[in-house]
Order: sequence, then C-alpha cells, then structure tokens
Amino acid sequence: MRTERAWKAAERYDFRIAEAGDGARIAYVRPAPSNDTPVVLLPGGPGLASVFVYDRLRKLAVSRGLDVLMMEHRGIGLSRMHRDDRELTVPEVTVEAAADDLAVVLDREGIDRAVVYGTSYGSYLAQLFGVRHPGRVAGMVLDSPVLSAADRFTVRDHRRELLLHGRGRLPTLVRAVLAAGPGTDGADRAEGADEPGRADDVDSVDDVGNVVQVVHEFAGPETLERLLEAHLHRRARRTWRWLASLGAGEREGRNRPFVAEFDLVAGITHGTLGFGAAPDGLPLDPQKAFAAAAAHPDAPPFRGDPVDLPAALPTFGWPTAVVSGGRDLRTPRPIADRAVSLLPHATLVDLPGVGHSAMDTHQLAALHVAHHVRLGDLDGLARRSRRIEALPRRGPSGILGPAIRTAVRLAH
Repeated sequence: MRTERAWKAAERYDFRIAEAGDGARIAYVRPAPSNDTPVVLLPGGPGLASVFVYDRLRKLAVSRGLDVLMMEHRGIGLSRMHRDDRELTVPEVTVEAAADDLAVVLDREGIDRAVVYGTSYGSYLAQLFGVRHPGRVAGMVLDSPVLSAADRFTVRDHRRELLLHGRGRLPTLVRAVLAAGPGTDGADRAEGADEPGRADDVDSVDDVGNVVQVVHEFAGPETLERLLEAHLHRRARRTWRWLASLGAGEREGRNRPFVAEFDLVAGITHGTLGFGAAPDGLPLDPQKAFAAAAAHPDAPPFRGDPVDLPAALPTFGWPTAVVSGGRDLRTPRPIADRAVSLLPHATLVDLPGVGHSAMDTHQLAALHVAHHVRLGDLDGLARRSRRIEALPRRGPSGILGPAIRTAVRLAH
C-alpha cells in the first residue's frame, strides 16, 4: 500500500530517485532547474518530510526566480526504501549518511555547488555536509541553528533565565502558575470553566513548559502574559488544553506517513542529538518533552555528535547567514551568536518578531535570505534585515500565531 501511494505521489510531484552508495533510494524534487546556483532546502526534525510538506514553499521560491532543490531525508516518507525493496533500518539512517546522500543528489543533477539552507536539525545536517563535502558549498544559511547535542544545556539555561528566574512580569507569572500546582478542576467547576465537569482538567509542570514554548514562539510574550493571567484566574481552560496538546505527536514519536516519520530517524534524534536525554526534573526543561520516547527500550542510546561542528566552523570559507528569531526558545539567540562568532564570513539576520524556523514561520524572509546568500551579498542582507522581517508572513505554521492570539483574547 505504501509503495502504491509513493508512486502516485511521484506522478503528482515529479520527484526523482538518486541511489546512494549503500543502496538507499533517495527521493528529491527540483521544480525549476536553471543555470543559476541552486538553493538546497533542508527542513528540521529529525523526521520531517520534504516532498509533500513543502510544495507551497517550492512554488513560492520558483515564483521569485530561485532554483530550489529538496531532498527527502533517508528513512522518511519517499526515502524509506532500499534498492532491495526493503525498508531501511535504524542503523542505516545516520546524519553522516544523509549528508552524503545530498552529494549523491547533486551529482545526479549535475550540480557542482549549491547554497545549502538548513533550518533547525536541517542546519546541523547542512554543517555536516559542509565538513564532508566543502567543495560543493557556494554559501550557507543556518536558520535557527543547532551546533551540537550540548546545545540542550544552553537551551535549558536560556529558557529558565528568560521565563523563570527573571524579575519581570512574565517570569513572575510563570512562577505563579507553577506555584499554583497541578489540579484546578474543582475551582474551575465552581467558577464556571468553559467546559465544567471535565475530569481531566488538570495541569502539570510538563503542560506549563509546552504551553509556554508554543505561545512565546508563535504569539509572543505579551500574549503569553495574558494567557497566564487568565489561567491564574481560572479562565481559558479550553485554550490551555489545546495548546498543551500541540506537538504531542512529535514528542511521542507518532508517525504521520509522508509528513513526519520518527521511527527510522531515532538513531539521530536520541543517539546523536540526545533528545530526551537526562532531564533534570525541574520546570521548563525541554528534555522532558522527549524523555519518555528516549527511555523506550527500543530507543538507541545517546552517543553524541559524530563531528565537533563548532571546531569545524572556522574552516567554512563560504558566505553564511545565520537566521535567528527573537522569540525562539528551541534554538535561542546565544546559539546563533556563537555560530556567528565562529564563522569567518557570517552575518546575523535578526528577526525579533519570529520564533523558531523562518523556513516554516516566515517563508518570504527565508527566501530573501537565500537570495542574498546566493549573490554573496551579506552586507546587503544585514542592511535589509528589518525590511525582510516586515515582509508578509507565509508558511503553514504562520496561522497558528493569530489563532492563539484570538483564542487568548476571547478567553481573557
């Protein structure tokens, strides 16, 4: 059934297959080949597909004159199969193999060099590609960059300093919600919650962490303050439960075929990047979200980075733009600043009103950055960063912010 669906999709999306050296069949799309330097777009994850999910992004890029190429990561969607008509295995799906797959795809297309744009985990893959195949890189965009498995400590410290330990109104409200403790269903029923009588109307420390991340990134700190105030006054319960549920499939590793598939990339998720490794049990720990999946008996043990990427960045001789959203809690500004400090030819593209991954939340900005890097124009990119952020928001997750703001406003 899966094979039939894949070939039907092949007709619709006109994707091609490149066979890797180990026999993995790697799907990719390049909708408008040209003689210009192409831009390779690597999405986040690990586990996000490319062909189905980013069709609109590719159309947007083509309409703006970009020759874009997207590879379906091995072990995901249309790239799950081996030439022997079997599925790939977890040990075969590594970030090193994925980096080499991109070189095979470029060979298949006759491309000598490309601008490599990676977001989130895709930025980690882009850097590893730069280490293993430096002659194939014309420029690079590191959007919401990941530099190392050790980033998780920076993420945790930044999140707590910003949202828990500070003296401003937002950390004060976060502390108040945490201090209120789990379980407000009795009070809600007494004071007229929006769904009175629900037995599962209960908070947890984990819920607070999930809600805070989603609202801060997609709707901003002001909306988060209003939500926390409403929550403390026993309002917005339905909105809170909805927000707490967002992203549950990713945290639990549930596959959505051809969209997000986490099973075969577990060696990267847990073994390389350490998602869920060693949570400290304290509030706002991003590791807690993936701890149950990491503790599963079938989950690969954490081994760490195959390459010391921060040590390699000073050798990158191509122009690099580092894109960082001011609201990003998953790959926050200290990591982006570190990347810029290590790269010899880099500029920071500061998007203050954006959260995680411009490729997903502000696609016009992402494509403008790619265009400037393709031209080698880092100076022009730095001068235009405010204008770039002010472009209309496009992207599948771009509707989430307005939806959250509306829900909070109605419940406040």
